[in-house]
Amino acid sequence: MDSLPAASRKSLTRSSRGEEVPLLGRKALNRALLARQLLLERSSLTPVDAIEHLVGMQSQAPTAPYVGLWSRLAHFHTDDLSQLLADRQTVRIALMRSTIHLVSARDCLRLRNVLQSVHERALKGNFGRKLAGLDPAELAREGRALVEGRPLTFAELGSLLRERCWPDRDGPALANAVRTYVPLVQVTPRGMWGASAQAAHTSAEAWLHGLAAEAETDAGSLLLRYLAAFGPASAKDMGAWSGLSGLRGILDKLRPRLRVFRDEHGAELFDVPDAPLPDENTPAPVRFLAEFDNILLSHADRSRILPEAYRPLVFTENGIIRSAILVGGFVSGLWKIEQTKETAELVITPFTPLADTDRAALADEGRKLLQFAAAGAQEHRLTFAAPPLPADTPS
Repeated sequence: MDSLPAASRKSLTRSSRGEEVPLLGRKALNRALLARQLLLERSSLTPVDAIEHLVGMQSQAPTAPYVGLWSRLAHFHTDDLSQLLADRQTVRIALMRSTIHLVSARDCLRLRNVLQSVHERALKGNFGRKLAGLDPAELAREGRALVEGRPLTFAELGSLLRERCWPDRDGPALANAVRTYVPLVQVTPRGMWGASAQAAHTSAEAWLHGLAAEAETDAGSLLLRYLAAFGPASAKDMGAWSGLSGLRGILDKLRPRLRVFRDEHGAELFDVPDAPLPDENTPAPVRFLAEFDNILLSHADRSRILPEAYRPLVFTENGIIRSAILVGGFVSGLWKIEQTKETAELVITPFTPLADTDRAALADEGRKLLQFAAAGAQEHRLTFAAPPLPADTPS
């Protein structure tokens, strides 16, 4: 019990099996998440080690991982990640939730393999009728030959598949089928800082010169890594992050190796034994989150990081997850950088009026962000926009 936050040592409840377990409040879960996400203090990890610890970084916006790593690492520069992509030590590939992630070359295939069912379910839901009657093995064989001949955009891949094999089928459906049955990576310069390029694809095996995963993984191993980076968490949280279903049986097998808690709503939470659980009163510095940051996408119950009242301001109707600021450990506003040929202006929009100390801390951190993300601008500006909501902060 000594490793638990002070509040948890005082509050006990019962697990689903009747065992006495600690209760973790929202703030305790927040501090645990921030610590594991390297956001309580910047880490000295290398970029590759950080990416692996985080089990990849959502990379739907190609430059988002750069800001994500800058906010988490003590000494990080844009060239660090660009070089890793150029050297093929990191890659961009569809993984959790069938969305594009930045991962290490070591993790690429071992994560992709365990998530195969997620991709197949997404394909069936989006294109099942358009692909009815086609042989997945034949699709994979024809598609692999094409993308290993030269990297292709999805539009090019779909057109070639229609031209060569299935003229009466839908091109986007065929291309997505290949992505489902062949692990496709996006080739550089896509994802490199300052580069502008369409997403062109080849197979992970071809891009990584035949390198396979260091060791096979399974869903249980994946969940343990998730908990180390995002826990404590419920079965629903794990499903929301990974896209996997049927996790209860896996958790039952893992239970003897896990710590068990409950949250304030009674949900059963699981955790790995040695992951940090800071005291809930641990100070949390201001931080800038990139758009689509996985910290906002990895729990069914996001209240540990995002107050529900602010969710519509961060998650847009057209699927964008905006860049956000953390104040006191929780999402408290938005930010964006507006650039011209000569100037770069950081606009911070808090959701409620800021305390003077928080405003000063955001300004200081914001100036450093401008130096990182807009180093070539002749002039840097920083402004605070008016809050869009009334001043009553959600509880």
